[in-house]
Amino acid sequence: MQHIQDPASQRLTWNKPPKSVLVIKKIRDASLLQPFKDLCIYLSEVNNMIVYVEKKVLEDPAITNDDSFGPVKKKFCTFREDYDDISNQIDFIICLGGDGTLLYASSLFPGSVPPVMAFHLGSLGFLTPFNFENFQSQVTQVIEGNAALVLRSRLKVKVVKEHREKKMMIQNGIEENGVMSPGLEKEMFKDIMQYQVLNEVVVDRGPSSYLSNVDVFLDGHLITTVQGDGVIVSTPTGSTAYAAAAGASMIHPNVPAIMITPICPHSLSFRPIVVPAGVELKIMLSPDARNTAWVSFDGRKRQEICHGDSINITTSCYPLPSICFQDPVSDWFESLAECLHWNVRKKQNNFAVDEEEEF
Repeated sequence: MQHIQDPASQRLTWNKPPKSVLVIKKIRDASLLQPFKDLCIYLSEVNNMIVYVEKKVLEDPAITNDDSFGPVKKKFCTFREDYDDISNQIDFIICLGGDGTLLYASSLFPGSVPPVMAFHLGSLGFLTPFNFENFQSQVTQVIEGNAALVLRSRLKVKVVKEHREKKMMIQNGIEENGVMSPGLEKEMFKDIMQYQVLNEVVVDRGPSSYLSNVDVFLDGHLITTVQGDGVIVSTPTGSTAYAAAAGASMIHPNVPAIMITPICPHSLSFRPIVVPAGVELKIMLSPDARNTAWVSFDGRKRQEICHGDSINITTSCYPLPSICFQDPVSDWFESLAECLHWNVRKKQNNFAVDEEEEF
């Protein structure tokens, strides 16, 4: 008898022993300085690994003024976000902080993402299952390939914006000269930006007092118009974030799906829906919308969406491999109970023997 693959059966395997590690540390958090130093010393001196650290992390005065950390710091390879491409140089990633550090690590890799080991040193810790007390043995197990994995799907997002100033300049030139330049294509009027999103794409009304009014298309078909504060398009990983606060169901990260959740819809029947991971969504301002909309990606890169702009969303070919503390099922339900207090209540007392006999 054949069965669907057990979601807890995915294991971490190395083709060759890992040599380089990227350490992501939450910025401006003094409580993380000592764990960061201990981890980096262990990786570089004990395991002889190449440690990559973001340049702005080492600019912290507490690190620059620490003479004892100087010899270790000299061994680091540094990089700057949006300037340096390190995607082909990292074997695995270690995050120190909260869930935001994992989201940030995801944003650094537009393509394939190395396995990520996340330590819970932040406020919530839903996505960060490891405690730092026994970090040496836990890191060693990962280096040896003794760990379970969950492949967290990401969203590939393409934002197409009309380049209104360029379009107006070209059109004015055509009106004056009466001719169109040869080879002029529609793409000249558009700016295209792409993002990889781990949690959610949020489209909202921004500072406007009017309801948002955006059309949602699925594989080219208009499925609904959102009238309310906005709409959330999330991965299963993101279903326990903003979407959960907006009333959506929570989906295990191994389920291949995309969730569409309205934010305060002006309708009593607009419920969140789950669609297959293979579909293509497109969100645009409705033609009769009174105001523009705003969009953000995992809470970053917030920007305005105007008439004629579009947000195209599909499931990415590049998931984020998250290293589990136990396995994908145990870790997820542990996080639901510990972080969100899911179904936590006092147990009902049982009947005493004599009370049962009275009935």
